Amino acid sequence: MPQGQVVEIPDDGLTTRARRNRPLVIVHTGEMKGKSTAAFGLALRAWNQGWSIGVFQFVKSAKWRVGEEAAFRALDRLHHETGEGGPVQWHKMGAGWSWARKKGTEADHAASALEGWREIRRRISRAEHQLYVLDEFTYPLNWGWVDLGEVLEALAGRPGTQHVVITGRNAPASLVEAADLVLETTKIKHPMDAGQKGQRGIEW
Repeated sequence: MPQGQVVEIPDDGLTTRARRNRPLVIVHTGEMKGKSTAAFGLALRAWNQGWSIGVFQFVKSAKWRVGEEAAFRALDRLHHETGEGGPVQWHKMGAGWSWARKKGTEADHAASALEGWREIRRRISRAEHQLYVLDEFTYPLNWGWVDLGEVLEALAGRPGTQHVVITGRNAPASLVEAADLVLETTKIKHPMDAGQKGQRGIEW
C-alpha cells in the first residue's frame, strides 16, 4: 500500500466514501511492548475528531496507574469544560494480573472479566462509543474467561460506525482472521535484555 494508496479497488458495490468510513476491528498483538501505546495513540486521533472513546483495561489492577489514563482523564475534563475533542471513559475491568497475588480466586477474576465484556457488549448494542480500546483483552479470551465466539458475533453485528481495538499477546487465530487491521510487535532489542528495568515516562 505505497503512499497510502490501495492496491486494487474491490468490486463490493460500495462508494469510496462508504468504504473509507466503514467500522474497523483492529488487533495489536505480538511479544514486544508498544501494543497498548499504539492503541492509545490512535485514541488521541479519535479524541481530536470529537469521537466518544471507551477504554476498558482487562487485567490491570484498579490500583495500577498508567500515564495514558491520567492524560485521557485530563482530555475528558477539557472536553466537558471547552467542548474541544470528545468524551473519554476509562474503566478497569479486571482484578489484576493472574500471576500476581491478588485477593479472590481465579473464578472471581473470570467472573469480573466476563461482566466487563458483557458491559462492553451492551454498549456496542447501543452504539455508545465510536472507538473502543479493549486493552489486554486477548488474555481473558485465551484463558477461557470470555467466550471468543460471543465476542466475534458481537463485533460482526455491531451497529453504526464503531471501531474496536483489541490489544494483547497471542491473539486467537479466529480473531486475527475476523479483524480488518492486524499488527504484530516483534522484539529486536530491549533495555531489559541488558538488565535495565522499566522506567518512568517510558513504560508508565
